[in-house]
Amino acid sequence: MVFSSILFLFRFMPIAFLVYYLVPKKLKNLTLLILSLIFYCWGEIRYFPIMVASIVVDYVASNGIAKYGENKTARKLFLLMSVFFNLGMLGFFKYTNFFIENINALLGTSIGFISITLPLGISFYTFQTMSYTIDVYRGKVEAEKNIIDFGAFVVLFPQLIAGPIVRYTDVAIELKTRTLKLDRIESGISTFIMGLGRKVLIANSCGALWTEVESIGFANISSPLAWLGVLAYTLQIYFDFSGYSLMAIGLGRMLGFEFPENFNYPYISRSVTEFWRRWHMTLGSWFREYVYIPLGGNRVSSSRHIFNMFVVWALTGFWHGANWNFVLWGLYSFVFLVLEKYFIGDFLKRHKIISHVYLVLLVMISWALFAVTDLGQLGVLFSRMFSLSANSGGSWIYYLRNYGVVLLLGCIFSTPIVPYLSKKLEAMGKGWYQPLRIVLLLGILVLSVAYLVDATYNPFLYFRF
Repeated sequence: MVFSSILFLFRFMPIAFLVYYLVPKKLKNLTLLILSLIFYCWGEIRYFPIMVASIVVDYVASNGIAKYGENKTARKLFLLMSVFFNLGMLGFFKYTNFFIENINALLGTSIGFISITLPLGISFYTFQTMSYTIDVYRGKVEAEKNIIDFGAFVVLFPQLIAGPIVRYTDVAIELKTRTLKLDRIESGISTFIMGLGRKVLIANSCGALWTEVESIGFANISSPLAWLGVLAYTLQIYFDFSGYSLMAIGLGRMLGFEFPENFNYPYISRSVTEFWRRWHMTLGSWFREYVYIPLGGNRVSSSRHIFNMFVVWALTGFWHGANWNFVLWGLYSFVFLVLEKYFIGDFLKRHKIISHVYLVLLVMISWALFAVTDLGQLGVLFSRMFSLSANSGGSWIYYLRNYGVVLLLGCIFSTPIVPYLSKKLEAMGKGWYQPLRIVLLLGILVLSVAYLVDATYNPFLYFRF
């Protein structure tokens, strides 16, 4: 079940929130746990035992760490139990066939693939629960004694499947003492609608163009159409994921939680370094806190620092998917982060226009690398992107006419122009701004629902991660 679906919008969400608001305060976490398990099991009931095991293992591990506070060996064993379970589960479901495929290719063996499907959200909730146990081990948080409260944290349905990655420290107080206020619920509804519009009206429309380009075949497209398709994917993945994150944040507010922001207009960046401070911020924060800093961070020699960055970005790429293109995508970012750190960072700071063009070009190339898992087809796409003589027909003009408006809207909404203008209008219109805002939100909601009723194209890119 996805947020951008009629099933969720008109069945699960109204029933779930009605029940949640009606139950007494002492039963809200239990209600939230049950509702979240129903949400997860709606299409993945066979993985229900895995979710329960994830709750139980990390609950036992964290309380074991707390219980044996003076016994370093016992504490480490409980920590390792959590880490091995979470990484083992993630590795088995996500990477087993990847390793089998590469062993077969390297050794000429014929080991059969395992017939498994990836549990929804496993990349997110394994990192989330593992970070909690590590924080307990470090003494940053106290172990949660109430397994109902802990279970509610693990399977909190707004962010269960696709983030943001919410650490226990982000919601520890709200798990115990949150209050439901009308203004926060209203803010949550507004945020949810904005996220829904981003996902349905912009991401899906841009994604339709990228899908058409893929269906034509990269060998049969012109250079302009190749770039047009990559631009469409660049906008699709941003509005797809940022829209879903906004919906999660909105739902969290409606439940009494404040989740961390996940995106901060990354396409206005002037370097790859800045881009990664603005894109998927909760994942970047996780790798910085639990991988980069333990390796030594940047308080080491230059060679060691480069090694640390290499490890982080290789893992970041591999986290996104069990294909070599994701590893290459992560290392692509690593290369330019190193170049900016040690060679061209000052130049980019001095030249505003050049740095913007540099960033947009590099990001579009990186998303092409990210989108195409077949390395052979990826090579064909790059050959079209960088060869003006290849199939230079005028079909790209046809697609530009059909998708030009949505691409333009995507470019505009990927910048802070609209929030800036909104603040100006709010300052000017004391009496008419709020009614206008309500009308616009209702318009976005109606258009989004109409699209979902009429259209069959409604993918979510990060479900495969």
